Amino acid sequence: MKRTGIIILFLLICNSASAQLFTKERVKNQENFDKDRLTWGYFLGFNSYDFKFEYEYDYYTVDENRAYHDILVKTNIGFNVGLVGDLRINDYFNLRFEPGLYISRRELKYDESYFGGQPFNSSDLIREVNSTYIHFPLLLKASTKRINNFKPFVVGGFSTALNLSSNQDGDDNSAGKFRTQKSMLFYEVGFGIDFYLEWFKFSPSIRGVFAINDELVRDRVEHPDTSPWTDNIASMKTRGVFVNFTFQ
Repeated sequence: MKRTGIIILFLLICNSASAQLFTKERVKNQENFDKDRLTWGYFLGFNSYDFKFEYEYDYYTVDENRAYHDILVKTNIGFNVGLVGDLRINDYFNLRFEPGLYISRRELKYDESYFGGQPFNSSDLIREVNSTYIHFPLLLKASTKRINNFKPFVVGGFSTALNLSSNQDGDDNSAGKFRTQKSMLFYEVGFGIDFYLEWFKFSPSIRGVFAINDELVRDRVEHPDTSPWTDNIASMKTRGVFVNFTFQ
């Protein structure tokens, strides 16, 4: 009986809390915020970039005594900062421009089989890829109806980015430098929640970003199949996750 009473009490509390959160009218903060045609803000956040590889030869292919393994990517947590410009279309849709700076670092780990009998040392098995993206996304934000002081939303769109750390025209892997394309195209999709606080709107969100174009710059070699670092890569595309905290 005691356990039954506790369960009934817990259910009553949950029902009461649900009613308070979703049905009871509360004092609305920033009640006229969404009526403005244009709003501005800024964001801070974190990122984690990865690479998606497609290979010329798969794991099971043996070519000149090489059994190719996947290139492993060690990801790191990077930092985001930028501005937000928001154009209201109607009560449920907004067009957003969010230019920002995204700093990231990835580490590629090669298997010894990639060198196929060529001499190498331990440092040749690791390549560091630094990325400093100036990111320009144009996004469509679709929101639900506002519920008291919060409003969930989904967001998606396309973006272009300029990688200031690409090393596109610099030294290649023969000098220990991995090269990537300077200009990138992405598509993005994510979701978040707008919280209307007393003095501003706070919006945490999470977003996936996926490259459209190949980011790899191949090594300068006489024959295309003589670089152990790039000859087996058919394409290398960035993918990543953003966690942003927006203040408007």
